[in-house]
Amino acid sequence: MLQLILIVLAIAGLLAMMRREAGAYAALGVLAVLGIVGLLFGAPLLGIILLIGAAVVAACGVPALRRAWLSPRVFALFQDAAPKVSDTERSALEAGTVSWDGELFSGKPQWQRLLDYRDDGLSEEERAFVEHQCSVAAAMCNSWEISRERADLPEALWEYLKKEGFFGMIIPKQYGGLGFSAKAQSAVLQKLVVDETLMISVGVPNSLGPGELLLKYGTEEQKDYYLPRLADGREIPCFGLTGPRAGSDATSLPDVGIVCRGMHNDEEVLGLRLTFEKRWITLAPIATVVGLAFRMFDPDNLLGDEADRGITCALIPRDTEGMEIGRRHHPIGSPFMNGPIVGKDVFIPLDYIIGGPDMAGQGWRMLVECLSVGRCITLPSGASGVGRYAIGWAGGFARIRRQFNMPVADMEGVQEPLARLTAHAYIAQAAVMQTANLIDHGEKPSVPSAILKSQLTEFQRSILADAMDVHGGRAVTLGPRNYLGQAWSAVPVSITVEGANIMTRNLMIFGQGAIRCHPYVLEELAAKDANDARAFDKAFFSHAGLIFGNAARAFTLGLGIAKPSVPFDEVAAPYAKDVARLSAAFGLCADAAMASLGSTLKKREMLSARLGDVLSNLYLTSMVLKQWHAGDNVEHEAALLHYSCRTLLFRAEQALVELLDNLPNRALGKTLAAVVMPLGRKWKKPEDALTREIAEAISSDTPLRHKLIANTWNTHQEGEQDNPLARYNALLAEYGRAEPIYRAINKAYAKGTLPAEALHPEQRLEAALDAGLVNEEDAVFMRRFEAEVLEMLSVDDFPFDAFATEKGKVVWHDAA
Repeated sequence: MLQLILIVLAIAGLLAMMRREAGAYAALGVLAVLGIVGLLFGAPLLGIILLIGAAVVAACGVPALRRAWLSPRVFALFQDAAPKVSDTERSALEAGTVSWDGELFSGKPQWQRLLDYRDDGLSEEERAFVEHQCSVAAAMCNSWEISRERADLPEALWEYLKKEGFFGMIIPKQYGGLGFSAKAQSAVLQKLVVDETLMISVGVPNSLGPGELLLKYGTEEQKDYYLPRLADGREIPCFGLTGPRAGSDATSLPDVGIVCRGMHNDEEVLGLRLTFEKRWITLAPIATVVGLAFRMFDPDNLLGDEADRGITCALIPRDTEGMEIGRRHHPIGSPFMNGPIVGKDVFIPLDYIIGGPDMAGQGWRMLVECLSVGRCITLPSGASGVGRYAIGWAGGFARIRRQFNMPVADMEGVQEPLARLTAHAYIAQAAVMQTANLIDHGEKPSVPSAILKSQLTEFQRSILADAMDVHGGRAVTLGPRNYLGQAWSAVPVSITVEGANIMTRNLMIFGQGAIRCHPYVLEELAAKDANDARAFDKAFFSHAGLIFGNAARAFTLGLGIAKPSVPFDEVAAPYAKDVARLSAAFGLCADAAMASLGSTLKKREMLSARLGDVLSNLYLTSMVLKQWHAGDNVEHEAALLHYSCRTLLFRAEQALVELLDNLPNRALGKTLAAVVMPLGRKWKKPEDALTREIAEAISSDTPLRHKLIANTWNTHQEGEQDNPLARYNALLAEYGRAEPIYRAINKAYAKGTLPAEALHPEQRLEAALDAGLVNEEDAVFMRRFEAEVLEMLSVDDFPFDAFATEKGKVVWHDAA
């Protein structure tokens, strides 16, 4: 019995010390005390074993002892096995900041740190802009006309965007810009995504491009000249990064700038002779100033001894001699301005370098630092905005579309995609706005930017696919009435640009996060590069303590023991506690994968992607919980929180299982599975009851629907373009009156009270009026209501030859 008690106490004591990462001395004390007890009270063999364990812990854990024999050997092995970090990778790793993503990597997230990023919402000025100027801009858009007839925004809309400062949201007021917060920028783009071309045209100048680069790195002269002109639209910027041979791998730029002397403004100056070929450059066809990334060389050492100066960014006026610009690409689904830029032997002075000659070779660092913020805003905001509109459109359509004498919103087959798209939209809203809030608090979230870009644009694809399924034939027939088809066809643009999702998921999220966000890996690599054995010893053995700590936390939390205290209400608390469990499991598995695979993990992209998926889903869950914690929750929102969190945690566990099932070292995979999931998986997909509640709520005139479609263009004034969302909202507001009348008429028809030939709703209504089943007031209401329903169900048709660009090639099939 004593032996059993000592074993239990040893295991419990070590687990407790490991969970707290109390260090070698604490573990040494537990083993030594229990060993002495065993020797003194009748369990000598076990006592000796425990004391031997204490000696091993001392030899490996006490700094003075381990540095004499263990640390040098481990350091030598690490120097051989650790991956080499290139200069470009180091620039990416050093870009941005680490905030909540670092907490998730630690395995012991401190929730209060996330909640301390207080969200004060938009300022009065920002809110007024979103409510008024954004509504005016959206109301000037006819998406069919823009995409099919103009292939451009209307001239009046371009002028309005310039006049109201849409292109200067990120530019401070001292330069004539709006000086908006990140949250306000996101809110603007979410509202404007009612038309994809409009959103991209506004989003790009406020994201990665000359404006942001000038703000952070430009000379005072460059700022004073360009920023006011960018703010009021006198200058339209674009940024040339990608080309035929440099897409996602932007560091492989083949475009070059050679330092030389040349003529500029009738004066010989030191400058660069550029040769480049850029493709897929948004706003290039209409840009007046071009930001350009290229590889800079100084073969004649005119600037110093270094011949290869590295990636550099310059700002070039459109009319610079030798630059070819103005042709267009045709982006799928949306005719936003996008095109090539080509130049051969284009001479520019060194002063055109953004930041001046001193910033030569700093282009890659500049780009990745800006990208860490820009990628959090533009495309994720577009995805979130699409979700808002899709909820409004799909929920409204599903309620007014009747089949089998009932609204299709009451059919479970339709409720499933309705609930799923709503949850994806809800997650996207929380992730975008709460990450923007981090930015407003000074963070530059590089790893979260990759998470949001890849995950939310995939959500966008799923949201629109579900919305298309709900609408059926209403959405697959293109025309002015179709508000979904063009958005659906444009999805590949979001998936592909600003870092293709395949690359971002497989290489960037975990590949960058494993070093950037890990508490100790960056320190270990720095110690290796500096050949600093003492610094390595400190980092490595702290890292070892973290591994043991995560193993203990994952195992005990998996058993339901000693769950952490979290600052959430009873609805959200279970999910926050399980984020902590999975965070510890993720940290342990990440370290195990890096240790077992070493530098080859870079090439095991599917494993890296699964680790990234765990981190991504934990991050998204955290953002949903923070948004819930902010309050202002409405009826039925708890169901949506449950559905969203269970979906995300199910996905996180699934990624973890697939990782462990595919680790090359099968013994390691099985051991980790036993540690991190000792009782098996916890999470299942959301229950059907949640699906029904959510679908009912968003297809009816409820507070939840109103909350989820807030910050959309959902009003209509005389003289504005048609607004389907406003029309659906009006129909749902009156649906409570219409539904009982539908039921009464259909019941009467089924009983044979109404004529069998009254097949159309309008015929049945008139027959019911004649039979005294409805009164004249209800009949007047239903005539108007049903006419509006029919209009919202109708699709467009066109002349036979409408789609032929060359009418002479049309084959007329009439036999006559």
